[in-house]
Amino acid sequence: MVSPSKFEVYGQEMLEKIVKKCGNSGRIYLPPDWVDKKVKIIRID
Repeated sequence: MVSPSKFEVYGQEMLEKIVKKCGNSGRIYLPPDWVDKKVKIIRID
């Protein structure tokens, strides 16, 4: 098990989602106005 790390991130909006299975990987759906925007994904558990 990897020990938790602390991240400090500045941004415009934040969402908390559950990753859904999609084939042999995972998928997260985000709002359409986020298309072409830069995002950061942090796994929290």
